[in-house]
Amino acid sequence: MDRTRKTALLTGLLFAVTIAAAIPGALLYTPILTDPGYITGPGADGQIALGALFEILVCIANIGTAVVLFPLVRRQNEAVALGYVASRIAESVLIAVGILSVLSVVTLRQQYAGGSEADAGAFLVAGEALVALHGWTFLLGPGLLAGFGNGLLLGYLLYRSGLVPRPMALVGLIGGPVVFVSGIAVLFGAYEQTSVWSGLLTLPEIVWESFLAIYLTFHGFRPSPITASSHSGDGRPVPQSA
Repeated sequence: MDRTRKTALLTGLLFAVTIAAAIPGALLYTPILTDPGYITGPGADGQIALGALFEILVCIANIGTAVVLFPLVRRQNEAVALGYVASRIAESVLIAVGILSVLSVVTLRQQYAGGSEADAGAFLVAGEALVALHGWTFLLGPGLLAGFGNGLLLGYLLYRSGLVPRPMALVGLIGGPVVFVSGIAVLFGAYEQTSVWSGLLTLPEIVWESFLAIYLTFHGFRPSPITASSHSGDGRPVPQSA
């Protein structure tokens, strides 16, 4: 297996991890996100901790996809490739802030356990604020930045390089900005983040990322000038046309 095929395989597997870990991570947070009285109730702290672990895996895989791809796609356009790495890191940082917010709710619940009714109001307000923080990090990270990075930037790199079928790269190139615009609509109150409109507008991005997970894992990259590009004497890639 040559280096390019290994890069494709690892990238595909990392995309698969982001999808496989993100879904149960979000579902496991349900008790905190849907129950305003979680802090004063019996709680499901172990379930929340497991959800946080899944989301940590998402952060690692997010950054991994960009880092693994960077040496290859930089040959197409180094500035855009670097932007993709930066967007994935920023997305993961926001996810990590969301993880901290839900774990902080768990800590507050444990501190409140056995507390007086007089303290309940303050704890509930603090919990609601932390849940709201998680909601905003989800919108800005997996919403806006994922659409910008995975969709627009990576879609552009893979479309121009021809590393994957161009019709599918167009799905990312178009779907990413659609998700980004949808996130802005949610930001300004046009509709809820969990609305039907938001779900429909996110579908192209989901299809694009799922395609990358499957195609790169089982097929690998298509032949492209950048996979065969030679290197200059100082070890840097020979510049390619953007």
